[in-house]
Amino acid sequence: MSTREVSTREVSMGIEGTYNPFKKLKAGWLEVLQDAKAVRILRLSIGSTIAMALAYAINWPLAMLTPVFTVVFLSLPFPRPSLYQGFRNMLQTLVAVAIGVVITLYLLPIPFVFLLIFGLLLFHTYYLINRGGPFWFVLILLISILLMPMMANIHGVLAVGVSTGFVWSGWVAVWLIFLAHFLVPDPETQIIPKAQPMHKGYVPVAANLALKSTIVAFPIAILFIAFQLTDYILVMINAAIFTLSPDLSKGKQAISNSIISTLIGGAVAYIFYWLLVAVPEYYMFMLLFFLVALVFSSLIFSGRPDAKYYSSALVAMIILFNGSMGEDKNFTSLFFTRVALMSLAGVYVILALQVLERYWPFTAKNN
Repeated sequence: MSTREVSTREVSMGIEGTYNPFKKLKAGWLEVLQDAKAVRILRLSIGSTIAMALAYAINWPLAMLTPVFTVVFLSLPFPRPSLYQGFRNMLQTLVAVAIGVVITLYLLPIPFVFLLIFGLLLFHTYYLINRGGPFWFVLILLISILLMPMMANIHGVLAVGVSTGFVWSGWVAVWLIFLAHFLVPDPETQIIPKAQPMHKGYVPVAANLALKSTIVAFPIAILFIAFQLTDYILVMINAAIFTLSPDLSKGKQAISNSIISTLIGGAVAYIFYWLLVAVPEYYMFMLLFFLVALVFSSLIFSGRPDAKYYSSALVAMIILFNGSMGEDKNFTSLFFTRVALMSLAGVYVILALQVLERYWPFTAKNN
């Protein structure tokens, strides 16, 4: 064997035996993508982190709604949205925000008419979700009809100004959800249940649930609007999202989970804020939030009985942290006031639903 042949073989063996970290990383990533639970955890963590990065980098009006919408939607077991669904959600965002602006500009100056239409809108919003209506439209409409009147109390035309930011936040969230599914797709072997079609015609059970939710949400919404509690708009938004959660009227466990989830979100937001005060760098902000989102996502998809409440905790963390930005010497007192109000709002919703559940005179039969 010649020297040339030996050297060629040695070189060939050396190349074949070389450790390739990128190839191993790719193989590991593909393996992770075959685990449905890991996929959901990574998708929520990555999607919410990108949403926070954009919201705080660009900081358009109501930018904090983008990570809130992203977390709420990615926490649910929805399949990947199609392009058609993406454009449909954008149109639904426009319609929902337009409804909030119209009742604010034309009905808010007439209190009696506003109360009547506002109550009817609340009822039909809850009725739509209980009939199996589009979750995205219900979420945007509920926040729109609550947020727009509260913003208008600051200035008569402010609702029109913030509506642009609201629409933009919704649109960005729509495509970030699509991007998150693209970056971390569901395994091909996973069987995703198809969404149930919306029930047509009158549905007594849905009407019962919608009326209960309306009776519970109406007083607290009017309280915030009438007393112009604009400093606590985020508390109202959190309570509104909380009322969409199922089975809140069942047992004392729901109350304790509500308080615990809010306190967990508050504690994490408080620590998160002061860590950023110590290291006020954008990369630190993104790294910390990704780690926080990763922990919360692991709990949300852990399969534990209280797992669904950790999505509320993550939303509470985002809302409380956003409300803390820009605070000076009053930061601590205002922060804990918001935590207390959010906890009380959650307890109020659950207790009120429990009372209605016990003494409710209507059933599907006598409707």
